[in-house]
Amino acid sequence: MGFKKTIICGALSLGIITGSAGFAFAENVDYKVQSGDTFWKIGQKYNISTTSLLKANNANENTVLYPGQTIILPFNDQLVHIVQSGDTYWNISQKYGINFRELLSLNNANENSMLRIGDKVILPSTIKNTLYTVQKGDTYWTVSQKFNVNFTELLKLNGANDKSYLDIGQVIKIPVSGTSQAKPPETQAQNPNNSQSNSSSGPYITYTSYTVQKGDSSWSVAEKFGISAYELMEVNNINSSTVLNIGQKLKIPVHNVPVKSTPGEKYGELLDWWTEAQYVIPRGTTFEVVDFYTGKSFFAKRTTGSNHADCETLTVKDTNIMKEIWGGFSWVRRPVIIKYNGRKIAASMTAMPHAGNDSAAAGVWTSWRSGDYGAGINYDYIKGNGIDGHFDIHFYNSTRHKDGKVDTNHQECIKISAGMQ
Repeated sequence: MGFKKTIICGALSLGIITGSAGFAFAENVDYKVQSGDTFWKIGQKYNISTTSLLKANNANENTVLYPGQTIILPFNDQLVHIVQSGDTYWNISQKYGINFRELLSLNNANENSMLRIGDKVILPSTIKNTLYTVQKGDTYWTVSQKFNVNFTELLKLNGANDKSYLDIGQVIKIPVSGTSQAKPPETQAQNPNNSQSNSSSGPYITYTSYTVQKGDSSWSVAEKFGISAYELMEVNNINSSTVLNIGQKLKIPVHNVPVKSTPGEKYGELLDWWTEAQYVIPRGTTFEVVDFYTGKSFFAKRTTGSNHADCETLTVKDTNIMKEIWGGFSWVRRPVIIKYNGRKIAASMTAMPHAGNDSAAAGVWTSWRSGDYGAGINYDYIKGNGIDGHFDIHFYNSTRHKDGKVDTNHQECIKISAGMQ
């Protein structure tokens, strides 16, 4: 049964075929005309033919629109997101993998627009699927029922068959184009053998503010808060050429990543690199690396890296322990646990320093870098630790720097340290 729901300060209201927590399809939208609007411009913005728009409003090519006038936007199963607690336009754009600015424009909103639980946010018609993190007890069949999607289509989208198993924490694709509604994930039962708290909710973003200080740049502020400069600029509607003024207020995204359950005490949380791990372990973080097989550990720091964590040992003692575990410097992948801030994260690591020169200044051009990297920027920030450059630590779904592709051997090791193998 259809109903109307006002969103974004009364700018749009939606007729919904079905509605629940997650997403749904809209039949039509009541649109309040803005200054400068024409039927053609509105049609272009919402991917509706001018003919359909005119017909839905009993209008013709000579009809004049006036600011404040309400017209109907005839949608054919337009996908909308039903706002949940903690939702923002930014995390909705991340959830569905769509452009933040496009989402704002589509909903006549801006970065300061507020959302209320139950509001309906229009999603671009180009969206094809969304992502789902597997919970305890999930199978492809139960997931297909939870999201009301075709079982065979779900298997095909994920390269699976009816004998495929799902692992807790695994991320799979949900074919949104065939979805009428989605139920919220059920609360995961407490694991009495696991000291870590459990949460079925996914990562979410809140915001704080920061007052620009002397010498600040978008890059240094982003580094200070452990986020990417691109994200900071996107949220604040600035670009790399924007000069920050002392006293200027910046909106800072705060990534909240709930603790996930593990199969047992020896395993680490399976955190997606792109939405979780890189924020739990931001650049500049010092942590303990525990070898999964031997239990031996040493300390390291994440100094650089965007596709995965580029890290360096803190001292010569830490380097010697690392070499003892790997039998010297080595490209061999080993499952490890990263211990930081009371959490244990599943990861995979190699112990081969590269792209650095311990004898040269960090972050500047040097004529020699380890690992046959040749001349270039020196990625060696911790001096006197017995290594030239940094080594790689990968997390779930992280990728290589050289080609942006997932390293399957690293991912297998990560599954081992997460208790999925």
